[in-house]
Amino acid sequence: MNLSKISIAVSVLAAGILLSCQSKMTKDKLTQHIASRLHEQPGIYAVAFKDLASGEEILINERESFHAASTMKTPVLIELCRQVVAGKFSLADSIIVHNEFKSIVDSSLYTLDKQDDSELELYNHLGEKRSVSSLAYDMIIASSNLATNMMIELVDARNVTQTMRNLGAKDIQVLRGVEDSKAFQQGLNNTTTAYDLMIIFEKIATGEAVNAEASQIMIDILLDQKFNEIIPAKLPKHIKVAHKTGNITGVNHDSGVVFLPDGRKYILVLLSKEATDEKAAIEAMASVSEMIYSYVRSKK
Repeated sequence: MNLSKISIAVSVLAAGILLSCQSKMTKDKLTQHIASRLHEQPGIYAVAFKDLASGEEILINERESFHAASTMKTPVLIELCRQVVAGKFSLADSIIVHNEFKSIVDSSLYTLDKQDDSELELYNHLGEKRSVSSLAYDMIIASSNLATNMMIELVDARNVTQTMRNLGAKDIQVLRGVEDSKAFQQGLNNTTTAYDLMIIFEKIATGEAVNAEASQIMIDILLDQKFNEIIPAKLPKHIKVAHKTGNITGVNHDSGVVFLPDGRKYILVLLSKEATDEKAAIEAMASVSEMIYSYVRSKK
């Protein structure tokens, strides 16, 4: 047998072993593997997975409270669409781009630091008009803090939180915009749990976040996400993921809907905090995403 044939034989054998291992994987074993992988890294992690076809779930620290970071932008998007459907304004309406916002503590004014934002271009257009739809798009796909604060100003954070309650998300708190330092100093932060993010992404995936049309608009935006280091990172390139990330120092999150080519879809939320090695934490969470994808795929 020549070397090329040996190589092919080894590849076939490896593929067979992998397929066999996947077919024997149970939910309990997978949960153990996930917990073990995450425990290799310093930090606190949460996982919420739901297969929308079977209803099967994997939940780890799903009720643990985390700083929401930019995952709170998904609830803002839902409330934005709710108010559009209610006729309060249109996605085509325009807003003047501005960088001056009121603190929720005392209504004093503050501005965002361009260098702390992940999207810089919008700052070059202060004083100009931008459509609500373009600002919502920047809020999600580029995680623009400036666009986010304008959207929160438009819909009111209290309305965002109330809509989360109406959807069954009991612990998500959207209190304020980004970089409200006075609020931060008083511990007034946006928070979430993996379980609540799973709930709202399920509503989006099933067309129940506002309505079917609004849910599809949200999915189309979320599919264009620019930051893909966690859930999609180790998945095949053709797998579509509609998701929203979030990160601040020691905190790295990802949450969304994974679409399989056969029409099946599942929700996955991966949260972390107190990570001392953020690169390793992100790698571990990406590995968990890969494990779950392989498990779901093997159950076809």
